[in-house]
Amino acid sequence: MTPDELQSLIEEATFDHAMGDADPALAKLARATAADPASFDAWHALAEVNFALRRFGAAVAAGERAHALRPDDLFINTTLSRAWMEMGDKPKAEHFGARAKIQGWKAELRQGDAAERGDAPAKQPPA
Repeated sequence: MTPDELQSLIEEATFDHAMGDADPALAKLARATAADPASFDAWHALAEVNFALRRFGAAVAAGERAHALRPDDLFINTTLSRAWMEMGDKPKAEHFGARAKIQGWKAELRQGDAAERGDAPAKQPPA
């Protein structure tokens, strides 16, 4: 499967899920993760679909696969925090929530540095 085909499959699965078709979404994401076990996007999408279906154990398992690929990703840390909270493990939820906050702060700092260098437009205050 080419990278473009993989991305299309993930997008189709996400669309299926958004339209309320969970089974086709899960099947496509299973194909995507089997075709490329190193696809962060496929594992993260699988975690999110399982979370939405309230399959928290499956959400954590997929989320941990994604986290192993990109441990500093803001969104996967948020996903894992939410899933662990739903499973009743507050310490793990707080751990991943704190990691997500740190990644958010780092992103804000990078934006500020880029704006100061003129790499990106500075945020304008509200009118």
